[in-house]
Amino acid sequence: MGIAAAAGVVPPLHAQDWTPTRNIEIIVSSGAGGAADREARELQKHLQMLPGMPPITVNNRPGGGGSIAWSSLNQHQGDAHWIATMNVALLSNHILGASPLHYRELTPLAMLMREYIAVWTHAASPIKSVKDLMARLKANPSSISFGLSPALGNQNHIVLGMLAKAAGIDPKALKIVVYSSGGSGITAALGGHVDVWTGTLAGTIPLAQSGKVNVMGVSAEKRQPGKAVALPTFREQGIDAVYAAYRGSIGAGGLSAPQRAYWDTTFAKIVSTPEWKATALEHAWETDYKNSAETRKHLDDAYVALRKMLVELGLSRSP
Repeated sequence: MGIAAAAGVVPPLHAQDWTPTRNIEIIVSSGAGGAADREARELQKHLQMLPGMPPITVNNRPGGGGSIAWSSLNQHQGDAHWIATMNVALLSNHILGASPLHYRELTPLAMLMREYIAVWTHAASPIKSVKDLMARLKANPSSISFGLSPALGNQNHIVLGMLAKAAGIDPKALKIVVYSSGGSGITAALGGHVDVWTGTLAGTIPLAQSGKVNVMGVSAEKRQPGKAVALPTFREQGIDAVYAAYRGSIGAGGLSAPQRAYWDTTFAKIVSTPEWKATALEHAWETDYKNSAETRKHLDDAYVALRKMLVELGLSRSP
């Protein structure tokens, strides 16, 4: 007979389970007002709806195309109270040599959704359509300035590379201005400080509805539902520029199996709720939930595919 049983003490059935015992912090990989910030704020809201969830705070750590946020996250090794937003730049920063941090040093927790990219000009711009844009690119690619955030080599840059290829020009010839967040970049584009903005569909919808922008196209295979249905795709205009950014959550390195299991269960609960589905429709997010193990596999595959794509687009040299 074991010592615990002999003493009349029965160990708990779930002694290895993990649950948060204090404040959870979501680190955002860009500044306020952009896509990553939007994801974090919505995630905070939906997590806070769950019974027993401790307080959740959001901390924006812009800079380095997300590298500052992810390096900050990794200072909390083995602590699942800290999570961060995750996107394509986590991979592209390493591929392009912009950051030494490899995604495998962290702990993938969940892929939550995909979102498509929209390219637009402000309403007063002489560039009114994708036809105008392609003509200007072919005539003189350096005559147009493109804004994006928060880093080169990410989903926004990839879509611009596809447009450059379609115009028959070298993607490296594009004049690109990088902003720390979508919020600051959109403000600059609306003020005419850059000619063309490339960003997420969610941030574009309200601007298009208000008549403030001319939408060149969306990087989806077909028009998206809800408020995005009025916005044309590049594909329907004869341009093969289809790409979806993925967004999710990642933890510091060294998280245990029980910690990963907690977040697997928690994220699975969130994405199955009517409230999350309504939020996804509002922001034109395509829910594509993957648990921690599936997310790790997705990142492994995406890293290889992204490296090849960046080389083909002329944005990176062969490894």
